[in-house]
Amino acid sequence: MVPLLLLLLATARGMAQGSYRPTLASPTLGAQITTSTFVLEQPRCVFNIQDDVVIWLVVAVPEAVSNFNNSVEPGTPERAFQGFPTSAPAYMTLNTTLLNYPCPKAPGDITVLHVGIEASCARDEKRPTCNGPLPGPGPYRVKFLALKGSEPVAETAWSEPITLRTARQPGSIPARGSGHSAGTIALTSILSILFAILLAGLLAMLVFWGSEAWGGSSTFSKPEAVTVRRYNTHHVYDQPAARL
Repeated sequence: MVPLLLLLLATARGMAQGSYRPTLASPTLGAQITTSTFVLEQPRCVFNIQDDVVIWLVVAVPEAVSNFNNSVEPGTPERAFQGFPTSAPAYMTLNTTLLNYPCPKAPGDITVLHVGIEASCARDEKRPTCNGPLPGPGPYRVKFLALKGSEPVAETAWSEPITLRTARQPGSIPARGSGHSAGTIALTSILSILFAILLAGLLAMLVFWGSEAWGGSSTFSKPEAVTVRRYNTHHVYDQPAARL
């Protein structure tokens, strides 16, 4: 009954409620969901309203959706990021005009909204509309709300629940090789021992061959005697007649 009453109240006040539902950007862009951020598609060609309105992104926990009050202005303690989600079950951020959501979009334009990237203002209470990192995995639901001054004039439907990634604790990350079976570990150990034995044998053979090549026998054989034949120069021979 509560959502129906809110719908009737909004219709009576002249606020346009569209069927558009915010969706996550394409995963091909990267970092679609992290531990503290998510990326939405911009609401292009969604609002058929005047140009002098401001469009806000509303981020809420699922429990706050059914009784969300559009009349609570952004920047109040009930809508401040610094109180989310304890004292403020929803906050409003990323305000802009329709000029930044032109219709249709130009070909090749990246038309996304990166929610949760302003870490510098996360604790600054002077920035209640900070687009700060989300405090946990969620889930969260979002919608776009158009305000003219302080009066809501149009809104979209709420998104499906968005759950962020959960950071793994260091102790829960398995060490390398911890998934190996006992048989695999035993086989690896045996092969390592056999390889060590083979390597030791190879080294011993190399040392033995080296000692044989360089050391050898310590004695040398006696060289053979060299015989030199008589050699007469100029072919001079003994002449018996000359000796007489």
